[in-house]
Amino acid sequence: MDLTEGTLEQKNDRAKRMMLVFGIGSLIMSFAGLTSAVLVSRKREDWMHDFEMPQAFLISCVLIVISSITFIVAKKALKNNNRSLTTIMLLLTFGLGVAFIICQLEGFKQIVASGYYFTGETSNVTMSFIYVIAFVHILHVIAGLISLLVVIYNHFKQKYTATKMLGMELSATFWHFVDILWLFLFLFLSYFV
Repeated sequence: MDLTEGTLEQKNDRAKRMMLVFGIGSLIMSFAGLTSAVLVSRKREDWMHDFEMPQAFLISCVLIVISSITFIVAKKALKNNNRSLTTIMLLLTFGLGVAFIICQLEGFKQIVASGYYFTGETSNVTMSFIYVIAFVHILHVIAGLISLLVVIYNHFKQKYTATKMLGMELSATFWHFVDILWLFLFLFLSYFV
């Protein structure tokens, strides 16, 4: 199909989908750069090889997986015209996203309690990478939460139907991407730090 074919609405929908694809592509490249820097830095003499990821980061993995499931259920409920279940699942997804961020901050507290800081005398390159990677990911979760708030608002305004739900689909795609990204980052940091 030619990208210039179709109604104005179809063209706008394709443009929005492509913008999301480009955005996700740039995020993949950014995090690929960060993880590549970790792999290169592991060869430094001052690199810590025995650090265990905080328990709160593991709990956040569980929360983020559940949030993806609740978003999937919300989309299916909307396709089945079950607006009340859609509302519950969207609100639950948002709550789980907030809980994820709280867990991440708790993970930072656990790192500090272990005696490692982002900067200063007790900091090191290993901890700095963990802080930066987790913090940058949190910023993207916040972007996902803002997107989710827009979806919730539009849902309450009844702008979505079983056949017209582009905003929800785009938000869900970004949310699932950010979720999968954290699972990858957690596993990567667990095995390469």
